[in-house]
Amino acid sequence: MANSETSFYIYDVFLSFRGEDTRASLVSHLYASLQNAGIVVFKDDESLRGGDNISNSILRTIEQSQIFVVVFSKNYAESRWCHQELRKIMACHRTTGQVVLPVFYDVDPSDVRHQTGHFGEAFQKLEEKVLKEEGELRCNKMMKLRREDLRQAAAISGVVVLNSRNESEIIKTIVENVTHLLDKEVLFVADNPVGVEPRVQEMIELLDQKLTNDVLLLGMWGMGGIGKTTIAKAIYNKIGHNFEGRSFLAHIREVWTQDTGQVHLQEQLLFDIYKERKTKIRNVESGKSILKERLCYKKVLLVLDDVNDLEQLNALCGSCKWFGPGSRIIITTRDQHILRGRVDKLYTMKGMDESESIELFSWHAFKQASPKENFTQLSRNVITYSGGLPLALEVLGCYLFDMEVTEWENVLKKLMRIPNHQVQKKLKISYDGLDDDTEKEIFLDIACFFIGMHRSDVVHILNGCGLFAENGIRILVERSLVTIDDKSKLGMHDLLRDMGREIVRAKSPKEPEKRSRLWFDEDALDVLSKETGTKAIEGLALKLAANNTKCLGTKAFKKMEKLRLLQLAGVRLDGDFKYLSRDLRWLCWHRFPLKCIPTKFYQRSLISIDLQNSNVQLLWKEAELLEKLKVLNLSHSHYLTQTPDFSNLPNLEKLELVDCPRLCQISNTIGDLNQVLQINLQDCISLRNLPRSIYKLKSLKTLILSGCLKIDKLEEDLEQMDSLTILVADKTAIKGVPFSIVRSKSIGYISLCGYEGFSRDVFPSIIWSWMSPTNRLSSHIQTSSGTSSLVSLDVPNSNIQNLSYVFEDLPKLQSLFIECDSELQLTREVESIVDALYATNYEQSESTSTTSQMPNINAVALIECNNQVHTSGSENLLGCHLIQMGKSCQVAHNLRQSILQNRSSGECDYLLPGDNHPDWLSFNCEGSSVIFEVPQVDGRNLKTMMCHIHFFSPDNIKSCGLINLLVINRTKSTIQVHKRDALFSCDNEKWQKVLSNTEFGNKVEIVVVYERKLIVKRTTVYLIYEPIYEEMEHYQASNKNAIVSSGDENIPYSQRSEFQTVSSVSVPPMSYPQGYTTNSGLSRAPAQQSQNWFINSGNSHHDHTRLINLVLAEPVQGDEHVFLDKGQA
Repeated sequence: MANSETSFYIYDVFLSFRGEDTRASLVSHLYASLQNAGIVVFKDDESLRGGDNISNSILRTIEQSQIFVVVFSKNYAESRWCHQELRKIMACHRTTGQVVLPVFYDVDPSDVRHQTGHFGEAFQKLEEKVLKEEGELRCNKMMKLRREDLRQAAAISGVVVLNSRNESEIIKTIVENVTHLLDKEVLFVADNPVGVEPRVQEMIELLDQKLTNDVLLLGMWGMGGIGKTTIAKAIYNKIGHNFEGRSFLAHIREVWTQDTGQVHLQEQLLFDIYKERKTKIRNVESGKSILKERLCYKKVLLVLDDVNDLEQLNALCGSCKWFGPGSRIIITTRDQHILRGRVDKLYTMKGMDESESIELFSWHAFKQASPKENFTQLSRNVITYSGGLPLALEVLGCYLFDMEVTEWENVLKKLMRIPNHQVQKKLKISYDGLDDDTEKEIFLDIACFFIGMHRSDVVHILNGCGLFAENGIRILVERSLVTIDDKSKLGMHDLLRDMGREIVRAKSPKEPEKRSRLWFDEDALDVLSKETGTKAIEGLALKLAANNTKCLGTKAFKKMEKLRLLQLAGVRLDGDFKYLSRDLRWLCWHRFPLKCIPTKFYQRSLISIDLQNSNVQLLWKEAELLEKLKVLNLSHSHYLTQTPDFSNLPNLEKLELVDCPRLCQISNTIGDLNQVLQINLQDCISLRNLPRSIYKLKSLKTLILSGCLKIDKLEEDLEQMDSLTILVADKTAIKGVPFSIVRSKSIGYISLCGYEGFSRDVFPSIIWSWMSPTNRLSSHIQTSSGTSSLVSLDVPNSNIQNLSYVFEDLPKLQSLFIECDSELQLTREVESIVDALYATNYEQSESTSTTSQMPNINAVALIECNNQVHTSGSENLLGCHLIQMGKSCQVAHNLRQSILQNRSSGECDYLLPGDNHPDWLSFNCEGSSVIFEVPQVDGRNLKTMMCHIHFFSPDNIKSCGLINLLVINRTKSTIQVHKRDALFSCDNEKWQKVLSNTEFGNKVEIVVVYERKLIVKRTTVYLIYEPIYEEMEHYQASNKNAIVSSGDENIPYSQRSEFQTVSSVSVPPMSYPQGYTTNSGLSRAPAQQSQNWFINSGNSHHDHTRLINLVLAEPVQGDEHVFLDKGQA
């Protein structure tokens, strides 16, 4: 497979299987083994499938998978779902070259290919079913395609698993095959790997993989730039899949000298082999014990690149006993002494011969394998001077690219003056070829101070020095003088680094105080201790070990008037800080010994302040405006208790406060950082909360809160952070993901509450967690008031294609708003939603006894009277629901009372109010849906919608009935779905959204979905209007939020008790009218028998949602008390 394709894939492997045959055996074990091997697997779970047809999400997942492991079993051919998966898999195999690895589990490949045996019997069963459902013509066409898919798939070489075979060995074989096919962890070797393969073969012969099971150490020795690392990478790629684990530790010499670098290397080795970061290493000595205990059980390939100290070997591979049998360790180094007596075999790197040198040089100088005409002899001259050093060939080739013959001749004349053995002087040709002094200054600054630093930090510093770093670094990269890795860190080959430093040293070999830069500790210490500094010095680095701290005087800097860059570690300065240069742009002072920065220290020119591992408690005693400061790093400052006043840092872009354990307060002025791009508060274990002002940061792209153990929530204001791209907040006290996070349009990567990955992958999981029936939503979603909020999801038309996963779990979603881009799409999505709702309704009712008690409904929010009424002469149970969508008002109150109190005699049906009332219009239809066009009423606005549903049960089922309500605006192509629970949890804002989406002239459809075996007889919708000039009064008790259906209109709401007695209502025999009429008079039937209704109004904070379930009580003699407690319905 082409490398260009791999970036498209989200999954390494897609597992296709028939669950009833293999889920509990082969597939579960294979899935775990693939994951343990670091392979990203998608396992299609049949328990999540709905119906026979494959979902769009599965089709997309197949397209996004690199390898398909198809497990053919005895009953595989009987599954339509499996055939549809296989159809898509084989299409991808034919068109895009994705790999199919068939596994024949307890079936013969021939049976699969020809549909015979047990496999053929299963296929025949499916064919009979399709014939019956689809007809002969369509059946023949479908089955022909499926036979061809099976034939092609079974013809591919795969793995056969018979009962007599060892299943664990088969799984191991499959994992090895998949790993080999994926070619996991392929390291970049070279654009033009000239001469690599023969050297790799020589090394492999020395490694003696098959002839011995002993642990073998192989040393690679050679000068810098000769290609040791290149060959080691190629070997790693070629034989790495033969080992149970492998690790390539690069640039050990550089990493070892960094803070925590030694432990980092040990942890990286452990992670590479075991793919987990749970094990934390405290120090190098404990790391040795952990590595020794863990590595001895695995056959590993380990490459230790650029080792220059025996302690590095002792810490990373103490002896052969650390590793499992058959392990191979490769060590690259410039120092032969490190390898002598410690390795089993030594490979001495040799330079390129003439033909290899010409080819490598030509690829860089001419972009072809050989020199152009008229350049053959000139090229040979360059090869001679390069001494077969690959790095020199590449650098000189890039430098001479696209030059004329005369220019080559001039370059060669210059090369003639440089001794062949002095590689640095050869490389200086590229330096001399830089266009202007700014590019040279940038190169020297990087060589002396900035290797390993983040590119953006260096750009800020050098731009502050007037060096136009963006363009300069780009040119240096193009000239092969500087590299930038995948983490945006600057790099440089050792030979180039040494060449740059030699340029500076050569300016004044014997008087370091006259050099422009001092990076060698002995030279810097000599100048500072003797106070011989001069204005020639622009940069100085003095990094001493923690056990070798020096105390120096500030007067040593008095004459360094042009000092731009200052890097100190393990140094204490005594005296007046006014002597430090006013041109200072970069202050990097690790283990800063003072509690605060001295007030006389001039800082207004500083671009970057890096005081890691400092003793700072408060950065500044007196605030000073630092308009140029871009980077502030106080990480690992264990005495820092509070942050500075950020209002004085208007242009700060990067704030690093990692591992500040006593930091307990972030200044509210952090909201003033209008230019900040990154804030890192990792492991600030005393920090309890973030100031609300932080959510105002419109420019912030990265926010890291990992390890802030006391931070327990993120505010919903998070969505205001328009530029936030990366949010990392694992290992905190945060229990729920704020709902606003899925509304963010910017977040690309997230690590929060156990969810980690790109937002496109993580957000569906977060939404599913909210929808999970085992999880209360209030535990996952936080609101600004600290109360719970139900889940609702808005999907604009730009995201409509990604809705398949929502539809699959639609019944678990509380509410959903979808915007379609066409009427056709609207129709299709409505059908999908209704099908999903009814399908789940059927499944749930099948698992629930038809005679079970009604589920517990919170009577505080849902007021309903559920005594049963039977129609005369039948056993049908009648009932109705009254749903109010919108704010309460006087008219809505009157209409509700009319519906409750005006009942006619007959068969327990209601004589409903008509539409001749000036404040409402009504629309009705037989069945469970009503379609109407919203009329415009002069001088009035639409205030509320009320829906009245009349239903019955032919089987005497006691039930809550209503499951979902859909509001479909066919004019605007929008769909709103509300679950029963959501209807009594919506607040003013949510209902206002329903009404605001309904305008005059819109064609609207209301659809209700009821439980199985409940039949909706009639649905009526009332549109309630209010005069534009009149402010309608809300009817709600001061602390009683549920509406009480009462016949006594004289009792003020504020005076009603929590359990309010409602006046008597007559219950005569009733009959449903033949046709719906709009009677002009609304009158009460005379009271004949009375009953009292006791309704618990509760203390719900939802003010304006009314869902009233009316099931009339059977007439009784005297009073009957129906009491609805919170746990009853």
